[in-house]
Amino acid sequence: MDSMPNFPYHRIVIIGTTSSGKSTLAEGIAKKLGYDFIELDALHWESNWQEAPLEVFRQRVETATLAPAWVAAGNYHVVRDLIWPKAEAAIWLDYSFPLIFGRLWRRTWRRWWHQEELWNGNRESIWSHFKIWSDESLFKWIFKTYWRRKREYPMLLELPEHTHLKLIRFKNPREADEWLESLQ
Repeated sequence: MDSMPNFPYHRIVIIGTTSSGKSTLAEGIAKKLGYDFIELDALHWESNWQEAPLEVFRQRVETATLAPAWVAAGNYHVVRDLIWPKAEAAIWLDYSFPLIFGRLWRRTWRRWWHQEELWNGNRESIWSHFKIWSDESLFKWIFKTYWRRKREYPMLLELPEHTHLKLIRFKNPREADEWLESLQ
């Protein structure tokens, strides 16, 4: 793949389902281009897995997106109206369900085993994810949202208020990795 001289976009939103690699790609782009990295989960979750009040979350997002160049990772519909109008490009990690499910399994296990701190002191409990009937389970979440997002994103991106977004869509991680490597 040819390298991309002078990447023209300075405000980018990364979308995709849970465990697609949104934060990893966003952070990689931000580091490579010197942009701010906005991790919506970090702005959303308080300690003890408490959700920030909506007004607080929205204010955090509003403040973070004032920067001249940023890459935001996340799908929170309650702040889409703050991010998408300011973004110039949307990168959709549109990977297969088996790939996403495997990534979620490995990520959950790794985070639990190594007791990785995520945001504001939070750590994942593997047991909560195995309770697939619970709203705390990311496995329940992936089944709830995977196919919905595949239907929603094309419709959202066709809305008049979002047609300004340059869509970059990756169907597998290798495409995204090669693209990131080519960025200048």
